[in-house]
Amino acid sequence: MAINNAQQAEELRRALAEVEQLKNRLQAENIYLQEELTRTHHCGEIIGQSSALQAVLRRVEQVAPTDATVLIQGETGTGKELIARAIHRRSRARERPLVKVNCAALPAGLIESELFGHERGAFTGALARKLGRFEVADGGTLFLDEIGELPLELQAKLLHVLQEGEFERVGGTQTIRVQVRVIAATNRDLAAAVEGGSFRADLFYRLNVFPLVLPPLRERKEDISLLVQCFLDRSAKKLGKPLQRLSDESMARTLRYAWPGNVRELQNVIERAAILAQGPVVEIEEALEQRLPAADPPPPASTLQEVERAHIMRVLAETHGIIEGPRGAARILGLHPNTLRSRLQKLGIKPPRRGP
Repeated sequence: MAINNAQQAEELRRALAEVEQLKNRLQAENIYLQEELTRTHHCGEIIGQSSALQAVLRRVEQVAPTDATVLIQGETGTGKELIARAIHRRSRARERPLVKVNCAALPAGLIESELFGHERGAFTGALARKLGRFEVADGGTLFLDEIGELPLELQAKLLHVLQEGEFERVGGTQTIRVQVRVIAATNRDLAAAVEGGSFRADLFYRLNVFPLVLPPLRERKEDISLLVQCFLDRSAKKLGKPLQRLSDESMARTLRYAWPGNVRELQNVIERAAILAQGPVVEIEEALEQRLPAADPPPPASTLQEVERAHIMRVLAETHGIIEGPRGAARILGLHPNTLRSRLQKLGIKPPRRGP
């Protein structure tokens, strides 16, 4: 009789622990989804009819129904997050959340807690248990943006999760098992990072199961007019203005420009032009000032890193070194300020004096 009572008590304890764990996960998931509701996913769909983009979308259709890990590579602003969302929407886990972590937007000391969670008292300020993004994404998809910025010391732990599907929270001993589909994205050359010793080769191979390379906007110029109209319609609705189209001259100039910041830069340009527009026909010259040359741009640099470095330095010069704020370089480039500072360090650009 006593044995039966002990067994029943143990079963009850386990059941209560499972209920508590589920409650914590649902609370964390709800918080994450509420944060997602405050974000705007522009136009909702991937815009473009170019052969380069359509080739990528065909590969998206092929990989989406599988559980394969996907590595999305492309320059800044090419739409890597949109592709990740397209994969998730077409996957078997589409009813579960797509959880995003920007590996460059958090200080190195907080990334581990963000990914894997922590126990109460794990470090100063850890006043309660926190579930990490892997637990929140259990049964769904985890999107690791800027994966190339993940600190080397955390890459081994990420590799273990990808291989074994388990981890421990920071400061904890309990092994947590999850089933998560991982999609990673980067604008860096990870193969070169492996050679340089800043990225683990085994993690690169584990992430690179199904690579997707997104074309820069300069290689899909037939999509520019569609993107312009999409962003213009969105701005018209947001601003309450009767905006109809770009002027013919402005459209011609957008087709001549190389768009080193890609779709994100085009979006920012159109939004700024829409704000300044005085009528239904929008001129981009007022918004761009001296940024958009009338002549063809110079030939691109020999490497993607050189292109990115030159573009960031040019934007920093235009903003007089200001990184944050509505007129800061981060806003123009479409980056989080911490992400931009990380890129400055990686590219060897001396951080400018802090602007207002």
